[in-house]
Amino acid sequence: MGTFKIEGGSPLKGEIIPQGAKNETLQVLCAVLLTTHELRIRNIPEIGDVKCLMHILNDLGVKIKKNSIGDYTFCAKNINLEYLNTNEFRKYGKSIRGSVMIAGPLLARLGKVCIPLPGGDRIGRRRLDPHLMGLKLLGSNIYYNHDKKYFHLYTKNKKNLVGSYILMEEASVTGTASIIMAATLAKGKTTIYNAACEPYIQQLCRLLNNMGAKIIGIGSNLIHIIGVQELKGYSIHTIQPDIIEIGSWIGLSAITCSEIRIKNVDWKNLGIIPNTFQKMGIKLEKEKNDIFIPPQDSYQIKKLLNNAILTISDSPWPGLTPDLLSILTVVATQAKGSVLIHQKMFESRLFFVDKLIEMGAQIILCDPHRATIIGLNHQSHLRGAILNSPDIRAGISLLIAALSAKGTSIIKNIEQIDRGYENIDQRLRTLGANILRIE
Repeated sequence: MGTFKIEGGSPLKGEIIPQGAKNETLQVLCAVLLTTHELRIRNIPEIGDVKCLMHILNDLGVKIKKNSIGDYTFCAKNINLEYLNTNEFRKYGKSIRGSVMIAGPLLARLGKVCIPLPGGDRIGRRRLDPHLMGLKLLGSNIYYNHDKKYFHLYTKNKKNLVGSYILMEEASVTGTASIIMAATLAKGKTTIYNAACEPYIQQLCRLLNNMGAKIIGIGSNLIHIIGVQELKGYSIHTIQPDIIEIGSWIGLSAITCSEIRIKNVDWKNLGIIPNTFQKMGIKLEKEKNDIFIPPQDSYQIKKLLNNAILTISDSPWPGLTPDLLSILTVVATQAKGSVLIHQKMFESRLFFVDKLIEMGAQIILCDPHRATIIGLNHQSHLRGAILNSPDIRAGISLLIAALSAKGTSIIKNIEQIDRGYENIDQRLRTLGANILRIE
């Protein structure tokens, strides 16, 4: 298990290019299972979760050719479903949440699939109902083996899935992706209402249409899919920049009083993310397709029009992604003013604030979903501490806190950070950060 040793308290400076989007990559990698033809994908981030899913695909029989860094060609002509019954698949399938998305493509193409209960971040309950109920409405039978904690999905007599009207209980991103992929090969028309419409889903739908699918309503929460008999390959699909990582760099720049330029951010896919940071008093400058964050000695949280305390909460796209609330919490610790962070979706995601309090932050954890942060305005700095990364987003948030803190910090369990951030220590050093990876 690795650790980071950080000497914080110094401003950073330089340019950074955001990695490819983690969430889009996991969806697109599962989509390669829908066709026997080759599919080339570029800008794939070299991160833990992606490597784990590619390991699963390789053992399933998918031929993977590396063209260059982040550029791969996939061919899923020959699939070995017996691999899904092995202990090795149980090990890798249980380690990441994204493994559940292989169910839709394999069920649609081959008529059966089995998957373990997926793992991933310990941020609270993450139901599988949106996945399973959607696939059930498309004609799948579902059996759960309680002893092995395994789901078995299959169609009767290996017949095709059949299009259906699906009203989702929640706008689950991975659930929407799984159902869309399955519906592309289902017989007839599928309508998904209350579908997630994040940029990742939009990118997945565009790729599937380029492969021959018929998807209407891209970018909305009402998706129509006309099933086709087969999908072809596609020459090159490029993963878009990771909006969560872009938000992470903005937060890092603000709390460390740094001057950072984030290159080629694809502004049209950022939604309200820039505006949310601006509400925190952070200056952002749009220069062509870049974000430039000038150094600020102080940033003041804006109050609401009725002079009430600012509340920042998560909601389905085009609302604020919950993945950025941990970072905004850390940024608020050195702001001027106060803010209420309301994490609606996951009841364990704010528990990491105990570590921030140990570092000197003024935070009241109201309940598992809400925290009030009283900003220190850089008048009282955070202190270095020994920290443990509980999940990807809390991990990067603690890393950002450590870089702003005075003194030495040690972050353990950094494999959690590596799951979502590519070569983060090397990239930070290019900006002047004093960070050392200790294996």
